[in-house]
Amino acid sequence: MPSSLLLRRQFLALNCGLAGAATLGSLACRNGAEGEAKRRDQASYGPLQPAKDEATGLPLLHLPAGFRYVSFGWTGDPLRGGVHTPGAHDGMAAFASSGSRIRLVRNHELKTGKAFAADPVYDRNGGGGTTTIEFDTESGSVIDAWASLAGTAVNCAGGPTPWGSWLSCEETVLGPGGENAYGMPHGYVFEVPADGSATAEPYRAMGRFVHEAVSVDPETGIVYETEDRGQAGFYRFIPAEPGRLASGGNLEMLALEHRAGADTRKGQTPGTWEPVRWVPISEPDPNPIEDDSVRAQGVREGAATFGRLEGTWHGNGRIYIVSTNGGDAESGQIWEYDPAGERLALLYESPGAEVLDMPDNICVSPRGGLVLCEDGEGEDQVRGLTTSGEIFPFAKNNVVLGGERNGLEGDFRDSEFAGATFSPDGRWLFFNVQRPGISFAVTGPWEAGLI
Repeated sequence: MPSSLLLRRQFLALNCGLAGAATLGSLACRNGAEGEAKRRDQASYGPLQPAKDEATGLPLLHLPAGFRYVSFGWTGDPLRGGVHTPGAHDGMAAFASSGSRIRLVRNHELKTGKAFAADPVYDRNGGGGTTTIEFDTESGSVIDAWASLAGTAVNCAGGPTPWGSWLSCEETVLGPGGENAYGMPHGYVFEVPADGSATAEPYRAMGRFVHEAVSVDPETGIVYETEDRGQAGFYRFIPAEPGRLASGGNLEMLALEHRAGADTRKGQTPGTWEPVRWVPISEPDPNPIEDDSVRAQGVREGAATFGRLEGTWHGNGRIYIVSTNGGDAESGQIWEYDPAGERLALLYESPGAEVLDMPDNICVSPRGGLVLCEDGEGEDQVRGLTTSGEIFPFAKNNVVLGGERNGLEGDFRDSEFAGATFSPDGRWLFFNVQRPGISFAVTGPWEAGLI
C-alpha cells in the first residue's frame, strides 16, 4: 500500500516537476505572498493578439506576445489500430513519460453512438471514453496516440492521481436502456493508467451520480468529487487502500459545520473561512437511480448545496473547486478547500460575464497560479487567476475552419475551452477546444506573469 509520503512525492513529480515543487510548497505556506505583491503589476501577460498555429498556419488562438502554440489531436486524426480520434474533447491531464516525452489522457464527452474502439470497452452502445497521446515537448509533436477507454458516456472531466493515472468521470446516470439503448448503467468513475489502457471497470463505491471532475490529496489519497447539477454536492471518497481505488471505500458529502443545509449559490462573502464536516452516503450506487439519488442522502444530513460544480484540482496544499454558475451574477465562483484545516472559503466570485464567464475546467500551475477554462456565451477564453484573487485573460478562441484539417468546417469561436493541464516541467500548457475537437500545446515566457 503506497504511503501518504510516497503518494505526495509521486504527485509532485508527475504534475509539478521537482523544481516546480519547491515553488509550489512555498506558495502553499503563503510565504510567497510578498513576492507576488511585488509582481502584481505584471500578473497579466499583456493584451491578446492573433497567433498562427505552427501545425496549420491558421490563427486559431489569440495569445499574449511571446507565446507560441501547436495544434494536434484533431477530431478524425488516426489512432492506433485503424480507428480515429472521436470528438467533444474535454478534461485532460499530463503525465511524465521517458526523456522529453509526456502522455496526455483526454476525455471525450460523447453521449450517443457506438463505442469508437473495440477495446477496452465498457458498453458497446456508449460513445464516450478517453484517448491517450504521447507528445514530445522538445519537438512539439505527437509520437503516438491510442484509444485508452471506450464505451462510456458523457466523459466530461476527471483528474490525475498521484500514482500515475487519470480518473475519467461520466456526467450522466442513464442506462441500461434509454435514448441510446445503453447496455450498462452509467454515472461512474473509471481509472485509466497513463502508460496503457483502462480495464473498463467502474468504481461503484465512488458513487453513481452526474459526475464532473475529481482531485486527489497526495497527503492522504482521498479523492474529491464534483457534481454538475443545478443543485450540486461536493464529495470525498476515502479509499480502503490509498492508491488502490478498486479496493472500495467510503463516500461522504461536505456540510458546513455552523450552517446546516447551507445554500452557497448566492450571497457568499469571499475570503471567509468556515469549518466543515462530512456526512456519510450510505448508498453510493443506488438502484433505482435518479439524478439526485446520491445528493439527497447527504442533504438529509445537512450537507451544503452548490451551483453546478465542475472543475477541481489539487495545488498549493489546497483543493480548488469551480461552481460554473454560482454567485450573485451567476457567472461563476472559485472555492478553496483546505484539507489539513477542514475548512472552506470562497476564493473568487465573478462580478459578470465580461470578467469571467462560467468557468469550467481548472488546473494549478507549477508556479502556483490557477488556469480557468470558460464555457459561457459568445467567444470563450482561458483566464489566469492568482491566489490573491486577481484575474486576467490568457487565450481566446478564434477557431474558424474551411475544411483545412480532416474536412472540418464552421465557425467554432463560441466553443468552450476544456482540459487545461501543464507538462510536468511547467513549460507547456495544454488545453482543448471542444468543438470541433482540437488540442493545443502553448509555450512561452511564463515567468513574465503569474501563471
